[in-house]
Amino acid sequence: MDVIEKYGAESLRYFLSTGSAPGQDLRFQWEKVESTWNFVNKIWNASRFALMNMGGMKYEEIDLSGEKSVADEWILTRLNQTIEQVTKNIDRYEFGEAGRHLYNFIWDEFCDWYIEMAKLPLYGEDEAKIKTTRSVLAYTLDNIMRMLHPFMPFVTEEIWQHLPHEGESITQASWPRVNPTFNNDRAVGEMERLVNIIRAVRNIRAEVDTPMSKEIQLMIQTKDEEVAQELETNRHY
Repeated sequence: MDVIEKYGAESLRYFLSTGSAPGQDLRFQWEKVESTWNFVNKIWNASRFALMNMGGMKYEEIDLSGEKSVADEWILTRLNQTIEQVTKNIDRYEFGEAGRHLYNFIWDEFCDWYIEMAKLPLYGEDEAKIKTTRSVLAYTLDNIMRMLHPFMPFVTEEIWQHLPHEGESITQASWPRVNPTFNNDRAVGEMERLVNIIRAVRNIRAEVDTPMSKEIQLMIQTKDEEVAQELETNRHY
């Protein structure tokens, strides 16, 4: 009751259900519950951002057939891989591993990278790109909520009710399925290269004490013509 009063039932439930490994006792640690509480807040804030930028989109308006950016193709591929891993681990009762895959995908990839990159088309003027980005956000979040639901029933139901959805409750929604048409290994490699470059630039800025707000000249040298073209296409990132 003390834990629930301080951090909520969802934080405690997720900590207990994903914090153990087969054959090992679970040691209670306040720090781990607080970490889970931060995770719940991250999900809530990311969902709130997505909902604010969906423009009242309905479920039947979700359209993933349009031209997608490398970030769109990457997050849909990683969603497929996460669905596959989470499903496999839950079937094996390895809830700790299922939780690890969910945490890494939601926090590191969806929140820290995809949402930041989605701001470019969302704040732009190209209506086709705005619609595609909204659709990818809605589709990805819907599947995230379904996977998280057994671990966080209250938060996921609340968010899902505000997302474009079919049905009365997430408790009756089907478990996510892998959509093979979204798999794109090229986009994964392209995105990994972009992420590594952006991280390198941030690290160099920090080392020489240059604020993020200050424009700098950036020179990238490559002998690979295909990579050069790829970087030129993604210059806006």
